[in-house]
Parts: sequence; structure tokens; C-alpha cells
Amino acid sequence: MYIFTRYILSQLLAVFLISISAITTVMLLFVIIRELHQQGLQFSQITDLLPYILPDALRFAIPATSLFAACLVFGRLASSNEIVATKALGISPWRILWPSFAAFVLLSFAAVWLNDLAVSWGRRGVQRIVLESIEEVAYSRLRNHGSHYTDQFSINVKSVRGKRLMRPTLTFKASGPSPRIVIRAEWAELHSDVENGSLTILMHNGSAVGGGVEGIFPDTIERVIPLNRAARKSQSRGSPSQMALSEIPKEVSNQNQRVEVSEQQLAAIATFKMASGNFEELFTAGASLSHGIASEKSRIFRLNTEPHRRWAAGFSCLCFVAVGAPLAILRRHGEFWTTFFLCFLPILIVYYPILMVSIEQAKNGELPPYSVWLGNITLLAWSGFLIRKVMRY
Repeated sequence: MYIFTRYILSQLLAVFLISISAITTVMLLFVIIRELHQQGLQFSQITDLLPYILPDALRFAIPATSLFAACLVFGRLASSNEIVATKALGISPWRILWPSFAAFVLLSFAAVWLNDLAVSWGRRGVQRIVLESIEEVAYSRLRNHGSHYTDQFSINVKSVRGKRLMRPTLTFKASGPSPRIVIRAEWAELHSDVENGSLTILMHNGSAVGGGVEGIFPDTIERVIPLNRAARKSQSRGSPSQMALSEIPKEVSNQNQRVEVSEQQLAAIATFKMASGNFEELFTAGASLSHGIASEKSRIFRLNTEPHRRWAAGFSCLCFVAVGAPLAILRRHGEFWTTFFLCFLPILIVYYPILMVSIEQAKNGELPPYSVWLGNITLLAWSGFLIRKVMRY
């Protein structure tokens, strides 16, 4: 029996490694094209991106590859009547299934680690490369297309001579109290400072229009923009989705303290305004602080949801295999591609919608954070039904 178990595990490992190589290559191409499109990076920077993108590609490839390997290996065993033979010897199919499940439990822990690595180290690495390349990307697009745009500003030029942008039109989008500003100049230059995290735009001899005001400047003026806001696709700092799991508990504690301080400020302001009879200011100040407290509490919901999301995503490997293996045994005369799609289609239609809805509801505080596991529980319930049929057939 132990020889048979080793045989199954070796077959699973062989199919998994071959499949993961092919699927990861496809996922890498998809992720690289996405980053090149969103950030405007050059093909020469692909080699710099690969180490940081690889965990992101693997975390998407591993669950599907696990399902494929289980369907293929157990489908072959069933079609060769090896499962029937073991049952004839008085050996329960569970003796065949549980070592594979145990192996995929270990793989699920590795998948959780990969999820954590991809969204923390991987995304930070990609963002660092993007920030280091902002100036190069901007000049490349301006030379080739005559325009460059980001979430914060856009530039259109007549020509580029060295580092000098000739006859540029710069449009800085409205942000908070700052109005939309359009500047036309004789020339402009871009200078990025990665150490200080800033992009300086020098503009010479031009005019500026914005906020209902128009003016001219004969000399050189400059505008400094944070690098993280100068990328084509800005990313917010401190997002729970970019934090390592080890960082989240401390951030939750800090966020709870901020909420407590804000609630104390709201109570103090309410007491003072009510005592002075200034109910109009009480309403204005209270509404502003209440909105801030609601936003801070919403961040706590997102922080509490994130660990459950990563663990549930990692253990989807085990859940997929728990469904695929018994279904492949039951369809012993079926082609394994059919079995794979019979598993994967319900996963796409049922599992992923449940996962997305539960994550969204948990982030809004409408459901507890552990509700993220509802999709996994649904698959395990389906698996239990299939395993029971395998034991009885």
C-alpha cells in the first residue's frame, strides 16, 4: 500500500511540476503585459520585473494546477480500474485519497506564503522599479508619441531635444483644494529624485491658467510632485492589500488608537459646543469628525479581512483537489479534460463569486472577516458529498 501511495504522490508531483511551468509562463506573460500597459514601462525592464512578478503569477497558477494534476492522476487510476482493484483487496479509497490531501495541505501553506510575498515584497518591488523609471518612461513616451499622462498630470510637447521639452502644455488635474491648472511654456524639463521621492518639473517663460486666474512668468518656475503620485498608475501607500501579514496586527492596534482619539475629540467638541449653545458649529464639526471616524473604522474592517483573504486564497488549493480527486474517480470512464472543466466551471460560477462578495461585504463591515471562508466551505461540502459517493460505489 505504501508503494502505491508513493506512486500516486510521485505522479501528482510530476504532473504538477510540468503543468505549473507551462501555466506560470502564461501567467507571467499576462502580468508583465499588464504592468507594461498600466505603468508604461519598457521591454528592457522585464528582467528587473521578473523576480517581483513571479510570486504574483505563481499564486494564481497553483490552485488551477493543483486541480488539473488531481483530475489527471486520479482519472488515470480510475480508468485503469486500479481504484476498483484496491477496493477488491479490502482497501478503502480513503487510504488512497488522504495522503494526497495531506500533500496539498502542505502546498496550501506554501500558497499562503506566496500570497503574502506577492502582495507585500512583490508589489513593493514592482513599485520601486516603476518609481526609478518614471523619468525614463516619460521621456520615452514624449519622444515617441508627443504626450505623456498620469493620474495627476499630462504633458503634450511639440518636440524633445535632449532633456528639454519644447513648447510643452502641462495640465495638472484638480486635487482637493487645488484647482486644475494648465501651463504653456517655451520649454520644460523633468528631474526625478528617487532618494527624496519627488519629481521636479522645471518650466520656463510661459503662462498659467487655473482657478479663474491667469498669469505669465518670464523666468523658470518649478513644481514638485511626489514620485508615488507621478506614476502612470498611482498606488496608495499603506493599503492593507500591500502589507505583509506580520505588519497587519500592529497596524490594527494603531488604527484602533486613532479611532479612540477621534471619538474622544468628537465627544469633547460636542460637549463644548452644546455648553456654549453653538448648535450650528456642533453639526458642522460633528459631521466632519464622524465622517473621519467612519473612514478609520472602514480601514479596520479591511485590515481584519486581509489575513483571512490570504489564508482562504492559499487553502483554495486543498479545496480544489478535494473536489477534483473524487470526481475524477467517479468519472472513471470519462476523459480527464471533461472532468477538469466539470470541476472548474462550478468553481468559476459559484466559488469565485462567493469569494468576491464575501470579501467585499467583510471589507464594508457588513459580514465578519471569517466569512471570506464561505467559498472554501462550499467546496469542502461538495467534496464531502463526492467522497461519500466514492466510498460507496
